Amino acid sequence: MNALLRSILEARCHDPFAVLGMHPAGHAWEVRAYLPEADAAFVEESGGWRTMTRLGNTPLFHATAAAAMPRPYRLAVDQAGSRTIRYDPYSFDPQLSDHDLYLFGEGRLLQAWETLGAMPKSVAGVPGVLFATWAPNAERVSVVGDFNGWDGRRHPMRARGSSGVWELFLPGIDPGALYKFELRHRGSGVVFTKIDPYGRSFERRPATAARVVSDAPFAWNDAAWMAQRAARDWLRAPMNCYEVHLGSWRRSPEGEFLSYEELARGLAEHAHRLGYTHVELLPIAEHPLDESWGYQATGYFAPTSRFGSPDGFRSFVDRLHASGIGVIVDWVPGHFPKDSWALARFDGTALYEHDDPRRGEHPDWGTLIFNYERNEVRNFLIAGALHWLSEFHVDGLRVDAVASMLYLDYSRKAGAWEPNRYGGRENLDAIDFLREVNSLVHERHPGAVTIAEESTAWPMVSRPTYVGGLGFSMKWNMGWMNDTLRYISKDPIYRHFHQGDLTFSQLYAYTENFVLPLSHDEVVHGKGSLLDKMPGDAWQKFANMRLLLTYQMTHPGKKLLFMGDEFAQGLEWNASRELDWNLLAIAPHAQTMRTVADLNHLYVELAALHDRDFESNGFEWIDCHDADASVLSFLRRGSNGELAIVVLNFTPVVRRDYRIGVPVGGEYREVFNSDATIYGGSNVGNAGLAHSSEIGWMGRSHSLCISLPPLAGVIFVPQPPPR
Repeated sequence: MNALLRSILEARCHDPFAVLGMHPAGHAWEVRAYLPEADAAFVEESGGWRTMTRLGNTPLFHATAAAAMPRPYRLAVDQAGSRTIRYDPYSFDPQLSDHDLYLFGEGRLLQAWETLGAMPKSVAGVPGVLFATWAPNAERVSVVGDFNGWDGRRHPMRARGSSGVWELFLPGIDPGALYKFELRHRGSGVVFTKIDPYGRSFERRPATAARVVSDAPFAWNDAAWMAQRAARDWLRAPMNCYEVHLGSWRRSPEGEFLSYEELARGLAEHAHRLGYTHVELLPIAEHPLDESWGYQATGYFAPTSRFGSPDGFRSFVDRLHASGIGVIVDWVPGHFPKDSWALARFDGTALYEHDDPRRGEHPDWGTLIFNYERNEVRNFLIAGALHWLSEFHVDGLRVDAVASMLYLDYSRKAGAWEPNRYGGRENLDAIDFLREVNSLVHERHPGAVTIAEESTAWPMVSRPTYVGGLGFSMKWNMGWMNDTLRYISKDPIYRHFHQGDLTFSQLYAYTENFVLPLSHDEVVHGKGSLLDKMPGDAWQKFANMRLLLTYQMTHPGKKLLFMGDEFAQGLEWNASRELDWNLLAIAPHAQTMRTVADLNHLYVELAALHDRDFESNGFEWIDCHDADASVLSFLRRGSNGELAIVVLNFTPVVRRDYRIGVPVGGEYREVFNSDATIYGGSNVGNAGLAHSSEIGWMGRSHSLCISLPPLAGVIFVPQPPPR
């Protein structure tokens, strides 16, 4: 037996199509097949079936004929008295085009999920699945699955030259089939099994096989939403995100996960009723460990099977869109877990990760860092980002841990990192990658946004790439969050020493397009809930909570609030169980949620509160210097001339006859007061109306003399609004 035949039997053949299938044999033709289950085998020819002969005592069968069989041809296999007839996978031509392989090698195969992975298709009228994966350092790659007994000898794949891509069309495989790839390393000969990096659906954890998904189109009903989104000026539109971890938002009475469809019904109603414009989901890409909250993904193209199928997630997005709610998903291109069955050392080498541990391993999270130098790795990530927007109609990506991508020395000690080619600490390849993915998202999906979680002073994160920026639409304002929570957690008696914590944000508020986040990160790992951070007795805690939310909603910037904070969850977030919805039976919690709802609706209704979020001429201090009273007052100005006057009292002292300057005379309607009885407050206020006086104050021609409630914020608008 020659070496090629032995390599098939030993499952180490790099070119199975050179052995299996039909080949010229002198003036005749020979068909070979590897059929370990067969008692007897036959190959179809014109007019009947030709008997195949077993080669020695091996699972290899062959038959010789004077003329070539028409391709593709079928094999008949007899086993234990029954016969199955199927097409021979090795009778089909290569399916991936040289052009697609070239684009992949250049990092420009933008819809790579339609080329790599598992794609149902018909070839020569024969239905099946085309499997393809990238593993340039493998000696042999096979498709294994529930259709071949997970036997890597059965279906070795075809290597596509120097591209490093392997492919095989398997006829007769139906959607729902489970599969993985078995690889043999070229150098060591070690055999191991890996998931499909481009898998679009996976088994529910702890199982890890990918699942072939149907190519049947989903019946979307959101055409009007998508058209409106494309025409929407997101810079000026209200954007108020409800951040949600689907696994712990709600659960069944038995504590089990709800389906995407069940979650959509409840979440769409809740978000709509409370006046949110978007939900922002913690990562829902497939991930093995619940405790990672999705931030250690293994399936970059697959919504997690915890809650259902990919079409289930499509129905989730469709339902939210029908309720007027956008959907943003967290996306994690900065690192991935070391699980041996996933991306780590995929073909036996550092393929997706950087080989040098100074650049390839994250010291804080015990994860691996993508090698942004490699075209194919960038292609994988870019295609993954575009896949969520194209296939699932999501409205944006919040990109996690951007700072860890930008700096080569991020969280590393001296000597534990490698400078870039100019001797600097900037990760030039990651920067190029971020600019490319942001440009492509905005170019290909008008109206979609990208949001950076970036905690450093890196300049122009949310400025276009053509002026030297990173190209994100927006950036989380971590400085505002830290300063605000540090201030609000102090006893009011000490706050007058720290007025600068609240005013400092205006020194940089318009250097980026900021989102003001009160996110999940602030209510875990022993930090306590937001309510826990508030000082004072129970009444003061809830009053401070309402004041914090009022300040967030009136400060320039788009908004984000984590689930549970809308009703002042008492305990810090626990991802293993649902929120404490029973608290809504207790008045202060229900009143907090009414506060949030009214603030949210007011934010959307008043252009002054949102349409100049990113422009300095949309904000003016009235008085930022009254530290002795711990009072801030400012106005927000809309592009339509609309005004909103905001006054915030950060002490429990009622301030009667508190005078502030206003830009125009007349009546001012008190449109919101966080101390109102309906919110659980003491109902100190201005009976809904205040009249200006022609008394100049704070450099303005008119002034209001108001009652300022304790630990509360009030919002006034002039009547009628100036034009």
